[in-house]
Amino acid sequence: MTQSDENSRIPTLQWFPGHMKKAQRLIEENLKLVDVVIELLDARIPASSANPLLASLIAGKPRLIALNKSDLADPALTKRWLAYFRQHELPAVAIDANQGKGMKQLVAAAEELARPRTDRFVKAGGQPRAARCMILGIPNVGKSSLINRLAKAVKAKAANTPGVTRAKQWIKIDRNLDLLDMPGVLWPKFEDPTVGLKLAFTGAINDDIYDQEQVTYLLLETLRRDAPERLVERFKLKEPLPEADYELLEAIGRKRGCLVRGGIVDTEKAQRIVMTEFRTGKLGRVTLDPVPEEGAEAQHP
Repeated sequence: MTQSDENSRIPTLQWFPGHMKKAQRLIEENLKLVDVVIELLDARIPASSANPLLASLIAGKPRLIALNKSDLADPALTKRWLAYFRQHELPAVAIDANQGKGMKQLVAAAEELARPRTDRFVKAGGQPRAARCMILGIPNVGKSSLINRLAKAVKAKAANTPGVTRAKQWIKIDRNLDLLDMPGVLWPKFEDPTVGLKLAFTGAINDDIYDQEQVTYLLLETLRRDAPERLVERFKLKEPLPEADYELLEAIGRKRGCLVRGGIVDTEKAQRIVMTEFRTGKLGRVTLDPVPEEGAEAQHP
């Protein structure tokens, strides 16, 4: 199958509703208030979860990359992604907001990046103040979970539904760091259709706006190609795996007892199992975005 044939099977996923445009304006209006922008990416898709509008939006502000959900990503590839960002002069740390891993490194890096501006403020006669950081990321990348972890209290409303955070809010982390949480922002057009697909795989795009059956088949196709052992181990399947996506889904459904009258597989239930277990890491630690070869450019920096 050619690349063109593969792309033709990928559903068109375009999402730029009114609240996304409002969020973009909110970011532009509040950039002057902060010293550093923390860009939160999904460690499983560091390139696909990077908003290509961000570089122009932040207008030269110091930027810190935080690879969240690193517990779900391939650890070797996460190390390579961190090295890639640092080679491009973008400070980067790997974190797991749910478990609290990497929090000290994140705070230290943010304070260090903000220091030139906070020092200038004091030299100009101002009172010493905390570093001010804006935290940005696409929906469902874990911004609220990160802030709650840093603040050690439920300050931001966290949910599994993309797009819950609607308005800006300041959260005091400690005497040296204040965070400005902003709504998640997607971009108006996915130039590469596989980007939208990976966002659908990881739950950044609401499940209601695309063909869930088609996306599940494409996820199974990806895993069968890149990590077949994950499917064999998790669903206790026999090798070789079925070549047809619908046969593979039915095999998974039978193993999990997703049967209705007559022994027919409930494929909708099987789809939900596959997507949920991939998103929660039960299918193993998988990174879908390869690190660019030397000399090549990813969506970042």
